[in-house]
Amino acid sequence: MVLNLIAVLIAIASVLAALGHAGYLAMLNSAAAKRAGGAPVAQYVRSRWPVAGVTTAGALLAWALTNGTGFADVLAILLAAGSGGVAVKALQSTQQRYRTGE
Repeated sequence: MVLNLIAVLIAIASVLAALGHAGYLAMLNSAAAKRAGGAPVAQYVRSRWPVAGVTTAGALLAWALTNGTGFADVLAILLAAGSGGVAVKALQSTQQRYRTGE
């Protein structure tokens, strides 16, 4: 019971991280499309979509695995932690690349 609760919480956090990364990419892409000279940013965003897609799919799969047994919960924790970690690092990398005003 406790292991399942931990797995669910980690999976939800992972999904939020992955969706945050995908949302940030969508925002960048939208801004790049509206500005002259935004082609390099749009190209970078296109290169990052596969990472966002894989991490989101991994996080959702981990969340789905939390409906299983104890072994599935452990697998869900590992998958969610990996997907969420990669999503957070990718988001930080993208934010650092395009951070302005500092």
